[in-house]
Amino acid sequence: MSSETIPFYLPQGNESELFQQAWNNQLPVMIKGPTGCGKTRFIEHMAARLKRPLYTVSCHDDLTAADLVGRHLIGDQGTFWVDGPLTRAVREGAICYLDEVVEARKDTTVVIHPLTDDRRILPIERTGETLKAPREFMLVVSFNPGYQNILKGMKPSTRQRFVGMTFDFPAPELEQEIIQRETGIDEKTARALVKLAAALRVLKDHDLEEAASTRLLIYAARLIKSGMNASESCLAAMAEPLTDDLETRSALMEVIKISLPRNQ
Repeated sequence: MSSETIPFYLPQGNESELFQQAWNNQLPVMIKGPTGCGKTRFIEHMAARLKRPLYTVSCHDDLTAADLVGRHLIGDQGTFWVDGPLTRAVREGAICYLDEVVEARKDTTVVIHPLTDDRRILPIERTGETLKAPREFMLVVSFNPGYQNILKGMKPSTRQRFVGMTFDFPAPELEQEIIQRETGIDEKTARALVKLAAALRVLKDHDLEEAASTRLLIYAARLIKSGMNASESCLAAMAEPLTDDLETRSALMEVIKISLPRNQ
């Protein structure tokens, strides 16, 4: 596969090698990290490198086991079975990525247990099938540890079924390179945006529930690159998504104005 077809990802450590070895050894992977730090891009990058199809499921409170495995539907020709994304991934030897898995109900995630031990099987009760996962199949889950509480968190018995890795926001020099590669923005502006992110991240758990993510920096850079005023770009791409409180937003804008180049 040519480099042009592989989504851009800049490694921060040995995460690419670890993922590759987990896939080689048929081990499921759990990725922990804050929103917008590159977890999904990393999975897309590795799926392309491994030349495997990727099925991504954005988990939520209403996600059912049938949403993952499949269900019977009624059509013109009568009742027929439709595979869910997890079942399709098992059949095809693909990578199935459950994003923000802690958002799903615990009774839903139980269906992944037989796929995360030595059995590597997926029983489908409604059809009577038991699928054996091919060696190419891989299950990956991710979540933001900052969201975890007693009601929303992975059970220890589930966590211990996975190889784990922790992501964080990139180091400043790497984050600057990512912003430039993703948007084509100039070095001076990219450096200023990274400096701004560092200042805003200090406010995490004080005035902000979420830290300013790399994703938001890229959004801001794209707006600036397209010709929009830098302060207005950061207001729309960073301050507004981070808070609804007017006083906090005003405080963020003061930080933004201080951090940006004066000619913008």
